[in-house]
Amino acid sequence: MNPSISIKAPLLSVTELSVSYTHRSVFNGVSFDLYPQERLALVGANGAGKSTLLRTLIGLNNQFQGQIVGFGQRCRQEREFQQLRKKVGFLFQDSDDQLFCPTVLEDVAFGPLNLGLSADAAQRKALQVLASLGMIEFADRITYRLSGGEKRMIALATVLAMEPEVLLLDEPTNGLDESAQQRLLAHLDGLSQAMIVVSHDRSVLERLATRAVLLEGGQLTKAVMHRHPHEHLHVHAEDRIAAGIHEQEHR
Repeated sequence: MNPSISIKAPLLSVTELSVSYTHRSVFNGVSFDLYPQERLALVGANGAGKSTLLRTLIGLNNQFQGQIVGFGQRCRQEREFQQLRKKVGFLFQDSDDQLFCPTVLEDVAFGPLNLGLSADAAQRKALQVLASLGMIEFADRITYRLSGGEKRMIALATVLAMEPEVLLLDEPTNGLDESAQQRLLAHLDGLSQAMIVVSHDRSVLERLATRAVLLEGGQLTKAVMHRHPHEHLHVHAEDRIAAGIHEQEHR
């Protein structure tokens, strides 16, 4: 092997991961790697288990079999997942699951405080992230009084404030109007972090993803997403080629 060629280690590595509830299999034998700067689209029908998979990756569901390795460390116990969650930020599908402090600023500063920043440093980081998302004027707002779209942007701010190396985004544009959605996508598109993105919005996947996998029937397969102008986004299992996004024009 040429010594000048370096092979990047995966940030997350999942091997034969299976989850079952009350004797019902959600998914079985799921394996994949996520490498630096990759943006992986996780697609599948409603109820396929996409959100369950994301939650399992960071230890929010401990009823699993198989192996999860994050940043070279095998994760099985809560203390191991606690370390992983310092590097992996999870945007929940429901923003109300993520926001619990009285004010927006307190919510966004909570993560940096838990990482050991001083109160002043955590507040500065929170304000910086809010400003980057165009939400600085919401800093002193009462969190529970925000609209659904406003909560979505603040929930993302709480994740970004912790400066994670990997982002798990579960329906990131839920509740956003067109203007807010474009602002959020532009911000995410400019980030260097690796991502796993779950979304039923084709514009999100088209804008962000570099490759795709399909969760269907409890199995994870490589997939290819075809973008057809003026038509719907089609996702197909693809066993012969590496997962990716390909544009196909019809004449």
